[in-house]
Amino acid sequence: MSSILEHPPLEIGDITAKLPIIQGGMGVGISLHRLAAAVANEGGIGIIATPNIGMLEPDFLSNYQEANVRALKEEIQRARKLTRGIIGVNIMVALTTFGSLVKTVVEAGADIIFSGAGLPLLLPGFLQKDSKTKLAPIVSSGRAARIIAKKWTQNYNYPPDAVVVEGPLAGGHLGFKEEDIDNPEFILEKLVPEVIRELRPFTKKDGKPIPVIAAGGIYTGEDIRRFLQLGAAGVQMATRFVTTHECDANIRFKEAYIRARKSDIIIIQSPVGMPGKAIRNSFLDEVSRGKRKPFTCPYHCLKTCELEKSPFCISFALINAQKGNLDRGFTFCGANAYRAEKIISVHELMETLKEEYQEASSKEKT
Repeated sequence: MSSILEHPPLEIGDITAKLPIIQGGMGVGISLHRLAAAVANEGGIGIIATPNIGMLEPDFLSNYQEANVRALKEEIQRARKLTRGIIGVNIMVALTTFGSLVKTVVEAGADIIFSGAGLPLLLPGFLQKDSKTKLAPIVSSGRAARIIAKKWTQNYNYPPDAVVVEGPLAGGHLGFKEEDIDNPEFILEKLVPEVIRELRPFTKKDGKPIPVIAAGGIYTGEDIRRFLQLGAAGVQMATRFVTTHECDANIRFKEAYIRARKSDIIIIQSPVGMPGKAIRNSFLDEVSRGKRKPFTCPYHCLKTCELEKSPFCISFALINAQKGNLDRGFTFCGANAYRAEKIISVHELMETLKEEYQEASSKEKT
């Protein structure tokens, strides 16, 4: 039997994760310092999500950008106090505060930035000569990976330190057209080799290939093993970390996952113009029936949000959900959220993933 610990560690530049597992960034406020530090302490890479991270700051509505920057600094500092492991930050390109958040993360010295929801073509321009923060774009196709690697190499002489490829089984906003989500041509098993192939012409200065991280629908240790065998250097998982004690969401948010049935997981049309995967509830039922949730926008937080056409404010809906007010919001989730059975610790989860990996290895050999 082979153990996941016998697999080569996940190397991204000069940082090395003992376990090739990245905890995906989940906003709003689902993955903050507690969850990220717990994952890092287990040998994985813990990720802090940035959308509306300043939601608990007293001046969040009146001083939006500064409140978010302040809260992000504090979250990174709090995570550092809890772990010596690897701490990353997820920053969506679609955020109107993208630039200020990237600068904050680089100045704070976080280990790595993951960036999707758009092509982060300008991301390397925020690094300073002495910056140690690594950069990893999140893509949903080999074409997007090639475009980013080419632009970064041409304009900054900086190919990506890693690339995350996210398939249609992922949670939250998806980088696919709704009609492509169930198309077998876009399954992650096909996307991973495609991205690896497109990145072969690009290497780091040391000649090493760019590590590709598989994401979207990865739920078990057996899943991890399958994608590592396909050539991925590691995996990114988010949904399974929601039902942990250390997850930064309210208990009612976590319980929504445990109660969910497979039929409850639906595709919604988000106000930001992208399809999203979420758990059906009364809030979403009312929206689907055409009911508009009146709101005022204190700050245009997402570049692609069409305020006049939006039936609800996605930021406030997700903030309410994080706080457990699910009658005024909803929970994003991955395709496998319905498989959650109970709330456990991150340590228990990591041990379970190791066991599942080893069991899959044993079955393969018998």
